[in-house]
Amino acid sequence: MSAFVELLGETLKTKSGDVPTTTALDGKKAVGIYFSAHWCGPCRGFTPKLADAYTKALKAKGMEIVFVSSDRDEPSFDSYYGEMPWLSVPYSERGIKEKLSNKYKVRGIPSFVILDGATGETITTDGRSEVMSDPEGTKFPWKPPTFFEALGDEFLKGTDGETVSIDEVREGSKYIGLYFSAHWCPPCRGFTPALIKAYSEHLKAKGLEIIFVSSDRDQKSFMEYFGEMPWLAIPNGDKRKDALSKIFEVQGIPTFVVVDAKTGQTITTDARGDVDADPTGAEFPWHPKALNDMSSGKGVDKLNDELCLCVLLDGCDDGTTAAAKAVLEPIAEASVASGSSTAFFYAPSGEGPVPQVRKLCKLEAPSATPQMILLDIPDQGGYYVSPATEVSEATVTAFLEGYKSKALERKQLG
Repeated sequence: MSAFVELLGETLKTKSGDVPTTTALDGKKAVGIYFSAHWCGPCRGFTPKLADAYTKALKAKGMEIVFVSSDRDEPSFDSYYGEMPWLSVPYSERGIKEKLSNKYKVRGIPSFVILDGATGETITTDGRSEVMSDPEGTKFPWKPPTFFEALGDEFLKGTDGETVSIDEVREGSKYIGLYFSAHWCPPCRGFTPALIKAYSEHLKAKGLEIIFVSSDRDQKSFMEYFGEMPWLAIPNGDKRKDALSKIFEVQGIPTFVVVDAKTGQTITTDARGDVDADPTGAEFPWHPKALNDMSSGKGVDKLNDELCLCVLLDGCDDGTTAAAKAVLEPIAEASVASGSSTAFFYAPSGEGPVPQVRKLCKLEAPSATPQMILLDIPDQGGYYVSPATEVSEATVTAFLEGYKSKALERKQLG
């Protein structure tokens, strides 16, 4: 239960007073973290439905729920919590609320995250959909399918109806690539030839098999598009597409995911960028790096979701850039190894999102010395600027420690 104490604090609020977190959550099969607020219309619509499901079915099945408030003042919190039949993080614990929002990447409310009651591990971040589709908890605690359960057993080998089994795919491949794409999508139509070339000339020989996961709107379009491809496909309209899209949180297409064919472990969900940057597969299977090149656009989706240390070197000479990268790499690797969610970037040129980052942070034009910033977009667009003009282990460490101790001056993006 120590995992929940670390997450939620030593005590939780009930209608009759505070109770130790360990006592409140002991023996629960699942714990739901409910991010909500009195002022939020969708929250006010969902809360009665969640309360009804909890009271009639979910509590008896072993669920406990903990309210994490985004209310703007304590009286609003008190009024709203008065409608709820579960626990709450005390309103005064704003730091816990911020930590939880960052950890589970909560960008809107209501949000309902479900955790395993024994381990604290995430079961699903889309508990709201699960409750709405299954209020009686028939499938509680709604553990998602494994990768291979979602992937299924059979795939199209061509447009003539021939199929291959998952056992054949796994036996003949080291890696499985899932290509989420559609005939109607112009970026997909632009990327597909590049992927075909990389696959045919380099990636297939390195042990990659690709499976097309279609978003085409009709069978004719699917067959025409699939006819161009030298790999496998899930039949158009198959329900496996929705399950796989949910597992990999596919928000747009084209998306290219690489998975280990033996273990089912995800290697990268950003392989589209890898194909563009490394079409010969020199670094395939493209395990994510601790330090990302912001100028190339690699990993920049993290900018919106995590605390990011960014070192802008777009005005520096090659020697300064190389020296800064050499300092940053071991620090970034140690951070990843420690389980920290901080992302690390360096920008050797003014390409990609670098000009926009400079504009939002109100930074001067590129200079011959490095500029080091911390982007904390999840904290309502916060950022911090280091006064250091060189990148060293001491300056980077001091900057990060200053953030942790709240000793830095917070600035607002815009």
